[in-house]
Amino acid sequence: MRKQDEKTKLTIEELEKKNAELERRNRELQADIEYYKQKYALLTAKKFGTSSEKTDKEQLELQLFNEAEISSTVLLEEPTLETISYTRKKKIGRADRLNELPVETIHYDLSDSEKVCSECDHSMHEMSTQVRKELKIIPAQVKVVEHVQHIYSCRNCETHAIKTPIKKAEMPKPVIKKGLASPS
Repeated sequence: MRKQDEKTKLTIEELEKKNAELERRNRELQADIEYYKQKYALLTAKKFGTSSEKTDKEQLELQLFNEAEISSTVLLEEPTLETISYTRKKKIGRADRLNELPVETIHYDLSDSEKVCSECDHSMHEMSTQVRKELKIIPAQVKVVEHVQHIYSCRNCETHAIKTPIKKAEMPKPVIKKGLASPS
């Protein structure tokens, strides 16, 4: 029986030690909880409280509402009107940019034997021309190259025949259709 009493005595002592340890730990946790509650309250007061909206002593004195009397005694000068003028820049188009560059013109014409009508064997007259411009870039130099294509038709066929033949001189095709870029 003595052994049993000693065992219970040991377990009681162990339980009391564990209980004391748990109570100590509980006090520490309660202190931490209280610390975080105070910290949270302080931060919310700083963020949303009246301390973020500080007032000046002079501002508190203005609560007398003497604004009408103060503003009536001070006369402000009328503001002077300023006139602002500006000029718009002219839009420079593609043709305006090309006018400043040197121009090299290449004509594409039919030979005399090709200027004969295939229908009636009469000579053909120059009806119109087509001009295509492209930029030719030579290192440190840029110039405009005009390709002029001559187009012919027969006057005799225009007046007497149903069909009027039209002939164009051959001309190299552009690198980019309707573009200014040249192979160079």
